[in-house]
Amino acid sequence: MIPNHPERAQIRLENLLTALGNPLRLAIVRQLAQLAEGEERSCGSLLRDQSKSTMTHHWRVLRSSGVIWQRPAGRENLLSLRRDDLEARFPGLLDALLSAMESDALTQQTTA
Repeated sequence: MIPNHPERAQIRLENLLTALGNPLRLAIVRQLAQLAEGEERSCGSLLRDQSKSTMTHHWRVLRSSGVIWQRPAGRENLLSLRRDDLEARFPGLLDALLSAMESDALTQQTTA
């Protein structure tokens, strides 16, 4: 596992909200939320029009805030949403966020 994955009890609301306050990171969360349980996506398959350094930064922010799991697999890294951990720490928050993203046209435009 890549370092800087906080334990469930260490996930802090202020870090989570900071991480989710960026449209690119919201778009990543939206895509990961659509995956089946246990499914992962490679880093390179998300937001392909961004530079590698930009995406590395976004992965680090999401990982260190407790939003995603990131694990090495050969020459790439695989990502998954920490849905169970987020639900345990902040019940209903992730579902409310995803629902708001779907119902708000402006958010849909910036995270599509």
